Amino acid sequence: MHKFYSIIAATGCAALALNAQVTNVPPTELQAFEARTDTVIVMGEGEVGSVMAGDLNIAVICNESTDVNGGPKQYGVAIEITGNGQRLTKLAVDYDELDSLVNGLNYLGKIDYNVTTLPTFVAAYVSKSGLRIGAYSSQRRGAIQYFLQDYANKSERILLTASQLAQFQALIEAARKNLDSLRGAR
Repeated sequence: MHKFYSIIAATGCAALALNAQVTNVPPTELQAFEARTDTVIVMGEGEVGSVMAGDLNIAVICNESTDVNGGPKQYGVAIEITGNGQRLTKLAVDYDELDSLVNGLNYLGKIDYNVTTLPTFVAAYVSKSGLRIGAYSSQRRGAIQYFLQDYANKSERILLTASQLAQFQALIEAARKNLDSLRGAR
């Protein structure tokens, strides 16, 4: 009987160890590529532009990462939020997520109260890294509110106006065009 409990305990510990390894995996391909070991990774970035939301600056940054030992490069976008000169969060968006992000921003920018028959709603796009952009209404009248959030870390919502959401979308689209040019120049 003692051997049975030992086997159960060992199996449980192995499952916990496996689970711990899985939860530490970077959520995006870009982050996983940049976390590679036993090689030198060159990480290039260039800011496309930014949107001010109150005291916070939301910057959109193009990323290109290269393994100096060859192989394919990885591309993506970073959304960096700063306030009072301090970086609050930086979220990665893989290149292959950019089309769905732009489509999500298009939908959110056009959303209206007809999205549901109920009095309130929240509609949101969430990237692999936890970038959450959404629209919501607490009543069926007045303006629809927009927000950006680091959902992975359960940060507070950063409220955006419709104009700021449109500026953010334009920056994401410009970043995608920049990355398309870089990828074409390989």
